[in-house]
Amino acid sequence: MLFIDGEAIVLDKPAGLAVHPGSRTPESLEDYLRHLRFGFQREPLPVHRLDRDTSGCLLLARNPKAHKKFQRAFEEKQVGKTYLAVLDGVPALESGTVEIALGKTSTAEEGWRMVPDPRGKPAVTHWRIAAVRDGRAVILFTPETGRTHQIRVHAASGIGLPIAGDPVYGAGKGPMLLHARSLRVERAGKPPIEATAPLPPTFVNAGFDEALLEPADAV
Repeated sequence: MLFIDGEAIVLDKPAGLAVHPGSRTPESLEDYLRHLRFGFQREPLPVHRLDRDTSGCLLLARNPKAHKKFQRAFEEKQVGKTYLAVLDGVPALESGTVEIALGKTSTAEEGWRMVPDPRGKPAVTHWRIAAVRDGRAVILFTPETGRTHQIRVHAASGIGLPIAGDPVYGAGKGPMLLHARSLRVERAGKPPIEATAPLPPTFVNAGFDEALLEPADAV
């Protein structure tokens, strides 16, 4: 639990747990929402999604009114999000912006994935190197938009280096090292929702701990 008040909960979602159930993810966060009422009659509702193999900040609304308000905040780009990812290499530049529209494709052999598509939905991601170790870089991503698999595709196709462990857009060796680091949601008349998720064990085991990153990933 990273944040809680009468409207919102921010969880530190573990990698491997899907937000919603599906054909390949019968177990999901929905199986545990009843344990997150904390005195309320209603179960909280996820406001957005994180990929199953992405860890970190996930916002839940504690009532329908708050859910609509937070969804509107996401739609109107009033939400600040940062992600950390280890790439399979070190970019030539220190920072940059990827603007690549994304579309969905599907084949019987590989299933579905997102691909660069000029006719797709606009997607913009800012990035900068937060740390380098053993020939791999940790990148701090700040997305302007929230398209499915946006950071994963923008890393692989925009920066030219996939996220370590990405089973779809990279080599898929080991756990996928993508972490929703921080979340900030502005609220009229109330303090903003703010949360920062500590680095998960997968990052630490890969040699990237808090001491290495600070203060490079300060937001």
